[in-house]
Amino acid sequence: MLNVSIIIPAWNEEERIADCLTNTIRQTVCPHEILVVDNRSTDSTCTVVEEFMTQHPEAPIRLLHQDEEQGLIPTRNYGLDAATGDVLGRIDADCMLKPDWVEVVSGIFTEDDEAMGATGPVSYYDMPARKIALRGDDHVRRHSYRADNGQVLLFGSNMALRATAWKQIRNEVCRDKSDVMHEDVDVSLHLLGRGLKTVYSKRMVCGISARRMYTSPSSFHAYMKRFRNTFEAHPEHWRTHKSEHTLYIMYPWLHVLYPMYQKLLEVRDINPAERMWFSMQSELEDKDDLQDM
Repeated sequence: MLNVSIIIPAWNEEERIADCLTNTIRQTVCPHEILVVDNRSTDSTCTVVEEFMTQHPEAPIRLLHQDEEQGLIPTRNYGLDAATGDVLGRIDADCMLKPDWVEVVSGIFTEDDEAMGATGPVSYYDMPARKIALRGDDHVRRHSYRADNGQVLLFGSNMALRATAWKQIRNEVCRDKSDVMHEDVDVSLHLLGRGLKTVYSKRMVCGISARRMYTSPSSFHAYMKRFRNTFEAHPEHWRTHKSEHTLYIMYPWLHVLYPMYQKLLEVRDINPAERMWFSMQSELEDKDDLQDM
């Protein structure tokens, strides 16, 4: 089985980074390494990560600092370049990996020698109806989150690259100094441009936050325009379906529901990130306890 590095770019993520790290170490297969790449955070992100490392000395976590340039792309690149695994998983600092994520990702690339990039469905852990949302997201990504006659587009919150593939496109991916593109779609199109295979797995599941849906309408619209901007930067690629249309339909409802649900979680003293995979993690801990007896 190929080993898997997990790269987590982070900027001012003190609220969720510990939960994110907890989910990276509560796995059926231990990751090769977990790289948190801080990018000039002004809050206590680094302190939280350092304390987590002290509390979990057995975990293969490293805290890196990318201070030369502000931005997701240089921070992502710094982490991918520093990683030493066969497969490079890339998630966000508020993502909650399903407990078998590392095992599934390793299996994808081990079983398919031609797979160079992989992605899977996501569900909002801080919203209700998580299972329904997961099924809906899976449907969208299977049928419309595609390019070039059905080729899979990777989703930055839940993606992985074969290390050799990253080396091939490392010096080609767009720097996007004006910050108007989707960096994950850009990576996908560079892979496809080289004839490298991207794959989708329903089993490669990650929990993400719906906080994007609570941004202002103008900010949300600018975020959606990144799809068009990215494809305009790659005129040799095309898409038949525009998945942002689905997000536009969802936005008004989620924009209203998100703050209401956060208040409910607060009243009930529920940490939605902890709750996301609690039952599966508990089963894993029970198995570990039995093995130690």
